[in-house]
Amino acid sequence: MAFRQALQLAACGLAGGSAAVFFSAVAVGKPRAGGDAEPRVVEPPAWAGAARPGPGVWDPNWDRREPLSLVNLRKRNLEPGEEELASRLDHYKAKATRHIFLIRHSQYHVDASLEKDRTLTPLGREQAELTGLRLASLGLKFNKIVHSSMTRAIETTDIISKHLPGVCKVSTDLLREGAPIEPDPPVSHWKPEAVQYYEDGARIEAAFRNYIHRADTKQQEDSYEIFICHANVIRYIVCRALQFPPEGWLRLSLNNGSITHLVVRPDGRVALRTLGDTGFMPPDKISRS
Repeated sequence: MAFRQALQLAACGLAGGSAAVFFSAVAVGKPRAGGDAEPRVVEPPAWAGAARPGPGVWDPNWDRREPLSLVNLRKRNLEPGEEELASRLDHYKAKATRHIFLIRHSQYHVDASLEKDRTLTPLGREQAELTGLRLASLGLKFNKIVHSSMTRAIETTDIISKHLPGVCKVSTDLLREGAPIEPDPPVSHWKPEAVQYYEDGARIEAAFRNYIHRADTKQQEDSYEIFICHANVIRYIVCRALQFPPEGWLRLSLNNGSITHLVVRPDGRVALRTLGDTGFMPPDKISRS
């Protein structure tokens, strides 16, 4: 019964992309004498934070920018005679919408032993050109391009940015590829060591917290930002942003050069406009390596 209840929790997910959800997947332990497997719950790491509300409940303060929480944090510093609560709340409210475009790098040479040698293939360079053309055709005023510091992401960025002149580029190690969290269900063809989840998980979570949130209160106009990185990072970010169980990230699939479009509204609500779109590519140019 306990095992069935745990599976139900993992399927529903805990709202807010909470730390409890991070490690709510149940691993099967050694079989009991009766043949039933004894479940064990993986404990969340220290960086994961405290648990959030229960299943199916949207956490409005998922990015720690919900106005009421900001006012309460400063309440002890308020002096008598200051503005009314409504005015103070308005001061902390975001006014603009953020459009976040998550681009997976193009096809690259996967067999190279060194990361610096994992350059784009000829097909990968064609894919980056097509993605750049697609982004340019949207007619949006992109604010910036943030990209992973890995070779394949840098080369993809260089090609795409040619179609978006004047858009500044910023490199970061936070968006490098890695193992964000042990997937549920597990897969047989990809099994990183536990230490890789430990090292990569906190970094990729830090990338989510640093880049995915509602607009700053000083931002007056909607923004359009491009993030060029990797499949595991994007899939994890999508699950976290939508407050889906993050251990389900490997159930999603992304083509090379694909476009994923997230929208973060001023009130903190998040919508997924597109996931892994490559409809702008001819069928013979699509790959997933």
